[in-house]
Amino acid sequence: MSNYFFFIGLPYAALVIMIMGSASRYFNFGFKVSSLSSQFLEGHQLFYGSQPFHWGLSFLFFGHLIGFLFPRSVIAWNSIPLRLFILEISAFGFGILALVGLILLVFRRILNRRLHMVTSVMDIVVYVILTVQIVTGLWIAFFFRWGSSWFASVLTPYINSVLTLDPDIKAVSALPIMIKIHLVSAFTMIAVIPYTRFMHFLVFPISYLWRSYQYVIWNWDRKKIRNSTDLYPGVKSRNN
Repeated sequence: MSNYFFFIGLPYAALVIMIMGSASRYFNFGFKVSSLSSQFLEGHQLFYGSQPFHWGLSFLFFGHLIGFLFPRSVIAWNSIPLRLFILEISAFGFGILALVGLILLVFRRILNRRLHMVTSVMDIVVYVILTVQIVTGLWIAFFFRWGSSWFASVLTPYINSVLTLDPDIKAVSALPIMIKIHLVSAFTMIAVIPYTRFMHFLVFPISYLWRSYQYVIWNWDRKKIRNSTDLYPGVKSRNN
């Protein structure tokens, strides 16, 4: 029964929650969607944490996406041992990179008191899910080798069966517990997207790529504005 719940019920529930939650937040609170960047509060540690985290996670995400979209090409690539070694070692390295970045970001949130004021419960939930996702992924890569091949041959057909509304969980049900935890955490992450900072990816201003340039014309004397006391009479403005 647990396999039916986690690998049939949970994926569909996660997709429904993600789609409906994203639509609701976009149409009702569209202008409030933001990544809520804390760079102005602390930028040094953020740089050294976010760079390895984002590079590592981006490589892993697109690696999984390629394995899903082009499973035959991945299997053909892995037919030569040297290619397989390069792919597996690279993926493991980027996984380590993502984990190091995540640890730095978590400690940044914990040790910097200024960030406590802008840290929500959902931020903590996301950190927990990401930690589980990355740690189990590294565990799988180390103890269950050649994941790129069996991902393309086992998990890709399962995901396709879910998306075509004809779920087949026979192969997934026989997988080791760590792989199951990895899958469940991925479905959980999809479900919480509308309620986290990740929502800003869904409202990326794509139209900015082709819109015309905006012209900003400054009509006032900057020195007078900086020295103005009109906003707070008797107090010099601090925007200098």
